[in-house]
Amino acid sequence: MKDPYRFDFLGLTDEAQEREIEKALVKHVTEFLLELGAGFAFVGRQVLLDVGGDEFYIDLLFYHLKLRCYVVIELKGGKFKPEHLGQLSFYLTAVDEQVKHAQDNPTIGLLLCRSKNKVVAEYALRTNAQPLGVAEYKLLESLPAELQTSLPSIEQIENELKGFQA
Repeated sequence: MKDPYRFDFLGLTDEAQEREIEKALVKHVTEFLLELGAGFAFVGRQVLLDVGGDEFYIDLLFYHLKLRCYVVIELKGGKFKPEHLGQLSFYLTAVDEQVKHAQDNPTIGLLLCRSKNKVVAEYALRTNAQPLGVAEYKLLESLPAELQTSLPSIEQIENELKGFQA
């Protein structure tokens, strides 16, 4: 799996919450599919799973055409915690039992976090038999220093726009 994923096309800052990121990813689904890589098809957002009468919602659900399997993506607005894998693992089991067809391969899970401790993630994944991955996402990459000084400031742009309105 790729790591990190670059979400700078969303135009969100590091203060963005999980739902804001999810909503923006769906709005920009074409760019998100390109960032994920070849073969992904969007299935849905906040996909309802009814398990034993309790309702659960998958953040994002995809199908990978070449791998012939569903891909569950769970977004976390903060740092990776091992307990996040329990939730994702539960979703994979539910999709395998309720959604996938007999000819489909087992569902893959991708946990996207704002940050992670690589060693903690490796320990948490080490004994898990399900196909799970943990990756970071980057919302906004800062401009290189040489470009920062050559671009106009917000104030300069606003002043120039005021000149056009007058």
